[in-house]
Amino acid sequence: MLNLLKTLLFGIVEGITEWLPVSSTGHMIILDEIIKLDVTEAFYSCFEVVIQLGAILAVVLLFWKKIWPFGRRDNKEPLSANGAGSYVKKDVIRLWLHILVSCIPAAIVGIAFDDKIDALFHNYTTVAIMLILFGIAFIAVENYQAAKRRRTKQRPRIRKVADIDYLTAVYIGLFQLIAAIFPGTSRSGATIVGALLIGVSRVAAAEYTFLLAIPVMLGASLLKLLKFGLSFTGMEAAILLVGMVTAFVVSLAAIRFLLNYIRKHDFKVFGWYRIALGVVVLLCGLFGLFA
Repeated sequence: MLNLLKTLLFGIVEGITEWLPVSSTGHMIILDEIIKLDVTEAFYSCFEVVIQLGAILAVVLLFWKKIWPFGRRDNKEPLSANGAGSYVKKDVIRLWLHILVSCIPAAIVGIAFDDKIDALFHNYTTVAIMLILFGIAFIAVENYQAAKRRRTKQRPRIRKVADIDYLTAVYIGLFQLIAAIFPGTSRSGATIVGALLIGVSRVAAAEYTFLLAIPVMLGASLLKLLKFGLSFTGMEAAILLVGMVTAFVVSLAAIRFLLNYIRKHDFKVFGWYRIALGVVVLLCGLFGLFA
C-alpha cells in the first residue's frame, strides 16, 4: 500500500512536469532521490519512462480532432473530392510527416545510445545544470523576442501548427535532441525554446511540442518495455497502472492550464523556477542530501 501511495505522487509529478517546460525527467530523478519506490533498479528504469504513456493518452484525448487523419467531417483538405480519398485529411497527414521529421534526430540517438546516456547523465548534477541553463535560455529568449517586437512591430512568422514546414520541423527536432541527451533540459522546454527562436508563436510552439510527444514518448516507452520484458509481478503491474492513470488525469489539467496561461503570459516564470530549483538541487547535492 505504501508503494502505491508513493506511485500516486510520482504520477502527479509526471503529469504536471511532462507538459510544463520544467523537466519531468529532472523532477522524477529528484523525487527518486527523496522518496524511493520499493522496486528493483531495472523495474524503476522502466517505470519512470512507461508512466509517460498516461500523459500521452491525455494529449491524444485533448487533440484528437487535430491528429486523427480520417473522416469527412471538418475535412479542410480532402485527398480527393469523392471516394475513399474524401475521407483522408491531407493537412493532418502533412502534420504527422512534420512531426516524424522532428523525431528523427532524437530517435537515432535514443536507440543507439540509450544505456550510455543514462549511465553518463542520469544524475542530479546534470539535472541541476540543465535546469539552470535552460531557465536562463527561457528568460533570454523571451527578452529578445519582446525587444524585437517593440523594435520591428513584427508578430511571429508561424502562428499556427499547420504553418510549420519541414525545415522548421528539422530545427525543432535538433533542439529536442538536446533534451534526449541531457536530463533536466525538458523535452517540452527545449522544443519550445527552439521554436520561439525560429519565429514560432508561443501557442503554436506549445501545441506542437504536445503533439511531438506522442511518437517520442510512445517510442521511448516501447523501447524500455522491450528491454525489461513483459514479466511483471502483480505489484509491478499495479504500480505501472496507478502511475499511468494518475499521470493521465493530472496531464489533462496541466495541458489545459499551460495553453490558457501562455495566451496571456510569457515563459519567463518557468525560467525563474528552473533556475531556483537547479540551485536548490546543487546545494542539496553539495551537502550530501542526495544518495
